Amino acid sequence: MSNGAIRNGIQMGGAHAPLATSDDLQLDLSEARDWLALLKPRVMTLVVFSGIVGLLVAPGSIHPVLALTAILCIAIGAGAAGAINMWYDRDIDAVMRRTASRPIPAGRIRPEAALSFGVVLAVASTMVMGLAVNPVAGAVLAASIGFYVFVYTMWLKRRTPQNIVIGGAAGAFPPVIGWAAVTGSLSVEALVMFAIIFVWTPPHFWALSLYASGDYQRAGVPMLPVVAGAKATRRQIWWYSLLLVPVSLLPVAIGMAGPAYAAAAGVLGAYFLYVMWRVKRDAQDESGVSLSNDAPARAGFRYSILYLFALFTALAADVLVFGA
Repeated sequence: MSNGAIRNGIQMGGAHAPLATSDDLQLDLSEARDWLALLKPRVMTLVVFSGIVGLLVAPGSIHPVLALTAILCIAIGAGAAGAINMWYDRDIDAVMRRTASRPIPAGRIRPEAALSFGVVLAVASTMVMGLAVNPVAGAVLAASIGFYVFVYTMWLKRRTPQNIVIGGAAGAFPPVIGWAAVTGSLSVEALVMFAIIFVWTPPHFWALSLYASGDYQRAGVPMLPVVAGAKATRRQIWWYSLLLVPVSLLPVAIGMAGPAYAAAAGVLGAYFLYVMWRVKRDAQDESGVSLSNDAPARAGFRYSILYLFALFTALAADVLVFGA
């Protein structure tokens, strides 16, 4: 085909069709990244993983297509909750250094567009889960989204330093959803997995809040370090860490898992206590301000993520390999 024919082919009805440029492609990719950022993909990773573990350790079987559908719905539901959270928190996100570059406060996505995006995804994920998988899984997914949006984001976060303690339930739902996707019901095993994440959340998030307390103070969010101080926060991290270790062994106590999981949970828990003890004993001035730039808290936050991934991996491996 000649160059003239090519030119004629892109001139339809006298209108010149614009040719895409590398700048256009970069803009499209940048916009796509912003929409993806609304879904909080880093948070979604742990949510999806724990949901998969709940699905894997549940008794019975599920068709692979339905299993993938359930996992996709958990991911989309978590992303929907994240998008609505970003819409609601856009005012405080704008004054926090850690969140000021998010798409809404940075002006790259309109608030109403983000809200519509989140609501559509929330409705779609719960409907597909309920109709394609089973109603119980759909109801628990809807409850998890509702809890995160209405209870944690809109009610607790700006009103009480216990926001993370109570609000931690939102992040504890995914393994329950995975369990329900297979069994169509709830049980003590699902509640035990819920309890592990529920008790893990305060030391995990308070470790972050220790070195992000300036952000929360500027935004007027009553996180524990802002309200009670860093010393009290470190004590609470330690007490919840002590509670987490026996709670992590509940799968063994109820016969859900066996010695292999018990050994893994013991080792992981011992190191968790060591890391959080270092947080508690961090060098600090009389007011509790860290003299180490909160290095132990930063390390504690990072290890807490690894801990939960490793603990749930051990649980899934024990159940699948040994059939405890």
